[in-house]
Amino acid sequence: MASYQKFNQTVADLANGVHDLSANTLKFLLTNTTPLATNSVKANLTEIAAGNGYTAGGTAVAITSSTQTSGTYSLVPTADVVFTASGGSIGPFRYVVLYNDTPTSPADPLISFYDRGSSLTLADTETFTLDVQATLFTLV
Repeated sequence: MASYQKFNQTVADLANGVHDLSANTLKFLLTNTTPLATNSVKANLTEIAAGNGYTAGGTAVAITSSTQTSGTYSLVPTADVVFTASGGSIGPFRYVVLYNDTPTSPADPLISFYDRGSSLTLADTETFTLDVQATLFTLV
């Protein structure tokens, strides 16, 4: 099971209005280099090479709704995010990083990441599905 961790800067970015989670473009990128909780922007990471079905910068996640109930905020995506190898392999990657692609200052602020626990390489035609359909993340 993948473990989830937010980046330390996410809290300050939310408080300072960097993220508009219901309107900004959020993306998942893949990396095989361990993200640090102290990383704050995409440029701090080493993304896997683009190609064979993987696009540089990752894949956008469409948001269905963002709601708050009794002080708990939930961000709900439209569908799972799927990476499909095509024409060759993708990876290896171990970490899936959520970042905000909209702000320009700071550019591409990081939000959170998932650690799969081990590296994975997708062979041609194989898929990796990031099951985020119920709730992308919750803030309490």
